[in-house]
Amino acid sequence: MSLFGDGLDAAVQKAFTRPAPKSAGAQMRYLVRQLKGTRAVAQLLQISQRTVERYVKDQIKKPRPELAARLEREVKQRWQPQVRARARQKAATTDGIVIDTRARIGYTAPVGSTDDARIRHLTVALPPHYAARLFDARQAGAGDQQLQQIAAEGLKEVYFQDGGRRAGSLEEVRFTDIEHVDFDL
Repeated sequence: MSLFGDGLDAAVQKAFTRPAPKSAGAQMRYLVRQLKGTRAVAQLLQISQRTVERYVKDQIKKPRPELAARLEREVKQRWQPQVRARARQKAATTDGIVIDTRARIGYTAPVGSTDDARIRHLTVALPPHYAARLFDARQAGAGDQQLQQIAAEGLKEVYFQDGGRRAGSLEEVRFTDIEHVDFDL
């Protein structure tokens, strides 16, 4: 499970204008239309082509839990691509992104400052260029570690340094022991 990647995907999915298909048959029919055939869907979901056909005809209605999770994930990844792109573009150019996290956050600073990491609950609006970096990295297939580093840089600039008004000698923000992280556009 990818904490940061899934969080970014969930934030973008909040922009959907229509709900994604819910039943297994409707989800399967949607994927068949998107991938232009039952064979491609069968390969994607790692099931037989005949099983896909039976879902499409509503002969099977209830998938196994692991198949249901894969099916829902694949549908949501493809659902309303223009709406998703517009939401990412708006966040990356004008609105920015809000990060809500509870984690152990500390920083590296010169001797004499109180830089001990401690559990903090922060809700911070990051500027658009951080949203752009997060979405670009996610699009490029970056892992949680890289997304976490970008978020830490954003927290350093916005929360700790207040856009350059304080803590100018702050070197690095440590962002560990993450209990939760949510994003909102």
